[in-house]
Amino acid sequence: MKTLDVITIGRASVDLYGAQVGGRLEDMGSFQKYIGGSPCNMAAGTARLGLRSALITRVGNEHMGRFIREELAREGVNVQGVKTDPDRLTALVLLGIRDEQQFPLIFYRENCADMALCEDDIDEGFIASARAVVATGTHLSNPCTEAAVMKALHLARKHGLQTALDIDYRPNLWGLAGHGDGESRFIESAAVTAKLQSTLHLFDLIVGTEEEFHIAGGTTDTIAALRAVRAVSAATLVCKRGPMGAAAFTGAIPDSLDDGDSGPGFPIEVFNVLGAGDGFMSGLLKGWLDGEPWPIALKYANACGAFAVSRHGCTPAYPSWEELQFFLNRGVVTKALRKDAALEQIHWSTNRHKDWSSMRVFAFDHRMQLETMEGATPEKIGAFKKLCLKAALQVSAGQPGYGILCDSRLGRDALYAAAGTGLWIGHPVEWPGSRPLTLEPEIGPDFGGLSEWPLEHVVKVLCFYHPDDTPEMKAQQEDTVRRLFHACRRNRLEMLLEIIPSKVFPVKDTTSAEVISRFYDLGIYPDWWKLEPFATDAAYRAACDAITTRDPHVRGIVVLGLDASEAALAASLALAARHDLVKGFAIGRTIFGDAARGWLAGKLTDDQAVQDMATKYARLCGIWDAARAAKGETA
Repeated sequence: MKTLDVITIGRASVDLYGAQVGGRLEDMGSFQKYIGGSPCNMAAGTARLGLRSALITRVGNEHMGRFIREELAREGVNVQGVKTDPDRLTALVLLGIRDEQQFPLIFYRENCADMALCEDDIDEGFIASARAVVATGTHLSNPCTEAAVMKALHLARKHGLQTALDIDYRPNLWGLAGHGDGESRFIESAAVTAKLQSTLHLFDLIVGTEEEFHIAGGTTDTIAALRAVRAVSAATLVCKRGPMGAAAFTGAIPDSLDDGDSGPGFPIEVFNVLGAGDGFMSGLLKGWLDGEPWPIALKYANACGAFAVSRHGCTPAYPSWEELQFFLNRGVVTKALRKDAALEQIHWSTNRHKDWSSMRVFAFDHRMQLETMEGATPEKIGAFKKLCLKAALQVSAGQPGYGILCDSRLGRDALYAAAGTGLWIGHPVEWPGSRPLTLEPEIGPDFGGLSEWPLEHVVKVLCFYHPDDTPEMKAQQEDTVRRLFHACRRNRLEMLLEIIPSKVFPVKDTTSAEVISRFYDLGIYPDWWKLEPFATDAAYRAACDAITTRDPHVRGIVVLGLDASEAALAASLALAARHDLVKGFAIGRTIFGDAARGWLAGKLTDDQAVQDMATKYARLCGIWDAARAAKGETA
């Protein structure tokens, strides 16, 4: 039994993409950070399509190397073959989008980690565990990396794997162009042609643009180049033709590219060609390894390439399998795919990182409630919130499914200390108790403050909203939430929307469902909903139905506590746990209330406060886990 579908081998870098579009790279004011390098992109792209993917490469023993490893793991890529180089830095690439024709890029690859890949990095058992190995041409440009690639290919042949080559020709990575010519895609070189042709017999599939087949075949006549490759390789040859799609040739090369197998193309706006070939290759590998006929495999490939050229970045642009199927079934509605709201929602919601199917959240984002307690000062509240974090970490003990809610005005030190701990981190933006909704001053009138937030923070906003509000109140609150939602997406941050209608007017079983539906009607798709505990199954069913009918890929619901007693919460959580969409709780004062009053008044030590909160938090976690287990037994 094979445990992997595909292993890619070669380049891995950090792409720093200019965030501004239409200007020179010299004039970029900020950059977005993504994983990059063709093999790295393909590993992530195929994982998104459901293949069990892995990457063999090297990264540096520093922050960027750890970023690549962690990001690949979040994408579902096996990182067993990602080696850490103790001496070299991870490669970097600076990229920009100037216009439809110019995409400047600079490779920072002098003695970089992935170019130190060697034969010792290739493990026979790891290769044998896969169905296919994919190599890229760049790693044939250096004797050390070439030896590693050749070892992987010979082991693949030994163990009956399929093999594929993405020619991936970048002249300046072969030493044929200067550092400022990273955009260059073709320079004739007999030496490169000879090197490529010495390996082509080892592949079952060879993929490239017309220019890449020109270098592989040694001529700028595309048909003649394909025939020269065919003379040394029996592989299926797939020639990418840009907006004309692609053609596959399984036998003799005909007189016209139009006579090859082809799949449908997609009439979309070209926004960014960088990484499009890796997206294409991801879709092609999915079809190839699934045994689809070439027209179907090419349809997948062309569609994935279309996504790539219409979005910012390389790997972030690639579709999930659900997204690809939606697109193929529905077709092109808006040529600028990144402006297709329905498609972008599926893209966002099906490519989220991390599994948060269980949520036990200690909420200590309270500000107003703590400020009124005896002995409270901003400094003491901040110190107390660090004790709250300590209690949360003690209970979670590094296990998944735990989280915190913490603010940055009074709880900044705790919030910063939580980074990288594995906890889910919710970060509130609302001014406490505000109605109509206003935000903390740090967010700014244009919501620009969100640009300073780490990507692991989830934007939490509480809105006291009721269907019977006045039109003026509704309009003001809806506008704030809508603007916040779009600011979250712009800054790549998840959003949790908390609604509490019962604090405004009386409620019935359908009240929260009405509010939820209204926000969806406004085009607001929170990743999470935080709802007050309901008294009936009917209320939970109404809320869950309102969410899933509009957003089947939502993260889920967490239930708040409203300072209820532990006994009342036990009954409330037992009812909530019957519904799969409810992933857990976000409870605060029930856990920290007594400790906060005692500690702020000087009646409890740090250790006593932490222990009191940890005990209560652990009991609530146990209550939730037992309720969920009972639901499973009943089902």
